Amino acid sequence: MTATGSMEIAVAVRPFGRLLAAQILPSCPRFRAPAATGAFLVHGRRFSKRTVGSASSRIRAAIAPAKDEAAMSDSRRLSTATGPLQPSGDRAFERIFVQGLAAVKPLVIELVEPEKEMLAAAVVQKEEEEMHEKVVVQAAEERKETAAEKEAWRLLKDTVVSYCGSAVGTVAANDPAAEALNYDQVFIRDFVPSALAFLLKGETEIVRNFLLHTLQLQSWEKTVDCYSPGQGLMPASFKVRSVPIDGRKDEVKEVLDPDFGESAIGRVAPVDSGLWWIILLRAYGKITGDYTLQERVDVQTGIRLILNLCLSDGFDMFPTLLVADGSCMIDRRMGIHGHPLEIQALFYCALRCSREMIAIDDGSRNLLTAVNKRLTALSFHIREYYWVDLKKINEIYRYKTEEYSQDATNKFNIYPEQIPSWLVDWIPEKGGYLIGNLQPGHMDFRFFSLGNLWAIISSLTTPRQAEDILNLMEIKWEDFVGTMPLKICYPALENEEWRIITGSDPKNTPWSYHNGGSWPTLLWQFTLACIKMGRPELAQKAVDVAEERLSDDQWPEYYDTPTARFIGKQSRLYQTWTIAGFLASKLLLQNPEMASIFTFEEDMELLQGCACSLMNPRRAKCSRRVPKAQVLI
Repeated sequence: MTATGSMEIAVAVRPFGRLLAAQILPSCPRFRAPAATGAFLVHGRRFSKRTVGSASSRIRAAIAPAKDEAAMSDSRRLSTATGPLQPSGDRAFERIFVQGLAAVKPLVIELVEPEKEMLAAAVVQKEEEEMHEKVVVQAAEERKETAAEKEAWRLLKDTVVSYCGSAVGTVAANDPAAEALNYDQVFIRDFVPSALAFLLKGETEIVRNFLLHTLQLQSWEKTVDCYSPGQGLMPASFKVRSVPIDGRKDEVKEVLDPDFGESAIGRVAPVDSGLWWIILLRAYGKITGDYTLQERVDVQTGIRLILNLCLSDGFDMFPTLLVADGSCMIDRRMGIHGHPLEIQALFYCALRCSREMIAIDDGSRNLLTAVNKRLTALSFHIREYYWVDLKKINEIYRYKTEEYSQDATNKFNIYPEQIPSWLVDWIPEKGGYLIGNLQPGHMDFRFFSLGNLWAIISSLTTPRQAEDILNLMEIKWEDFVGTMPLKICYPALENEEWRIITGSDPKNTPWSYHNGGSWPTLLWQFTLACIKMGRPELAQKAVDVAEERLSDDQWPEYYDTPTARFIGKQSRLYQTWTIAGFLASKLLLQNPEMASIFTFEEDMELLQGCACSLMNPRRAKCSRRVPKAQVLI
């Protein structure tokens, strides 16, 4: 079929399919692209190549590849045709589809019967007009930036750090009125929202450089003393320094100086840095399509070293990671030592990311087996033992203690008196959440936002639990958001409890900093969770609250008081991840399909092992054959 034929073309796809058709059918009268102007004419209306290409590239990037156990690289390749172009020049593709996506119907271009020609033409015209309106609106949204967004982009670009002429990250803060301390360093956890904003903006090179340079800083040598990082540990941060060249006067060279915790407050090694690095590596591949970075030998080695460090055997009997206080975003003494939820949620997400990226060969099969087993055990453990709602709290209230057997209901010997008085009246009839920590004889009933949000994002929770968490946050909106999103934890430690648990920390006073302070950087993670659960309006409400104050308040690090009315008493201004978190949230809400670069859906194969734990609580009787019909819901 040629453009001079008398028959119309019907394209049975969603509106974005027509953008694709516009690019592959330049000879069609309705889809012609004059070379001189660099624009597409769609039904008599003009669209720039940049607008159409931008929309179609985001759509392709947002589509998650199908799982293929045969080869890592093939499973992530996207194709737009069943075969190569014919040398005859015939452009009438009969089928165009994305390989590996069984749930996506092929794009079919078929001839319309003569008697249906007029009806098909009317349908095509209507669809083109709808597509035109959507593209115009989308282009307008892309061009229109608020004053706060424009300021945020300018400030974010001012924080970019260069190494040997290439951008490698962003400093933690750029507050001219405060001493730099370590805020002039590039932190791995802090850079993640910046990386997301850059990726969504199409500026990918800085993220690639960051991933590769931090990989070179990873500890690759085993040590026998307690003053050097263990093999596979990622640094908390790094700084670009200029040092003299040996034997050359007045000549210097740039070096990257990493900090593995030896300079941090408390001298605690960062547990979350390697987990964030893996999560960002997967996101980079999904949005750019550059999976060759993941397949590099040094990157594959880096992933395996991080996993080996996290999956190493120890004395702990739980599938959760045992860590010290101050080893994550909460980097001061706050009573989160043990098995804090934040680390477990990031650990689970990093394991799922690694399972996608590890090249399958003889050397990795045992590692992948260990990853799968840990994922199953971890998901069961968190869903079963960390979850609380009104029903579960009433069950704990009636616990019997000192139970000794494999049939014990109170497996961790939790005393009912541990239920705090604030929780009794605070927990609503509907809604629930994952507690902050669980250890023998101890449950930390505080709500930690980062852990609960990443549990939703990674599908560590069940779909029902994820809904209940967002329901709780909506019902308790004043407690979690108030005048600035988002509480890092709720409630704050006060009085004698604050003195004992924090050691009378003058920075973590009640309702300040990590002790109940509000951190705007959590906004982008809240946005991801809301989009995944189909509730973007909840995220938009939080973004609107933040946008009213952030620019006027000079983008502070955190806010104080129960409703976040005051800027934090020791808060840095022009905090980079506050700026980047706001920008990333805005971009995600404009393009919600892009949330898939971080989120995960339920993996039913992994959850089959959870049914084994439910049906056979006795370890001795647990069958190695996993039931296929039952999963946690």
